[in-house]
Amino acid sequence: MTSMSRVYLRAAQAAVELLRNPAVAEAWDRPSSLPEFSVRGLAGHLGSQVLYVTRLLAAEPVAERPLTLAGFYAAAQAFHTDIDSDVNVRIRKMGEDAADGGVEALAAEVAAAVEEQRAALAAESDDRVVSFGQRPVLLTDFLLTRMMEIAVHSDDLAHSAGIATPELPEEVVEPVLGLLAKLAVLRHGQTSVLRALSRAERAPETIAAI
Repeated sequence: MTSMSRVYLRAAQAAVELLRNPAVAEAWDRPSSLPEFSVRGLAGHLGSQVLYVTRLLAAEPVAERPLTLAGFYAAAQAFHTDIDSDVNVRIRKMGEDAADGGVEALAAEVAAAVEEQRAALAAESDDRVVSFGQRPVLLTDFLLTRMMEIAVHSDDLAHSAGIATPELPEEVVEPVLGLLAKLAVLRHGQTSVLRALSRAERAPETIAAI
């Protein structure tokens, strides 16, 4: 098992624990803090980040040369469109569909997937390439994207349920922040990100990465 796999599994387990929090069940049918997402749809979207890993691990390895994550996101439609785009509407529907059986069923499905992945990831190497959005990326890079999604949407879900955002381990947070910084530079440019992090008087209004 790679070091990224071990760190990803910690993030995935944290997602399971959040889905099992009674506050999520209590808020299930309310609107979430994200536009157009219900709490249940947001919970389904969070859980889907883990379930997606199972699907990719079951697929055949890819022989193509992998893209960097910067290259992947530069070409990814969802990274460049607004919340009403077809791709983002599909993402929200997939979240609702994933949550269709209720919070207990969703949490149980995600928990079972994490346990299956512990065994599956133990057999994977650093150089496996997977097809992510029909584009080749290293499995380790794909797992980092899932960690980022889990971290971001755990905050969204916790805020929507009126509870404190779970504190993730430092080994999860550091690579996630690194990826978000890269995506912020891709979206806003190097100077904007540099100023936002170092010069309040010249900081842009936002350097949101996603």
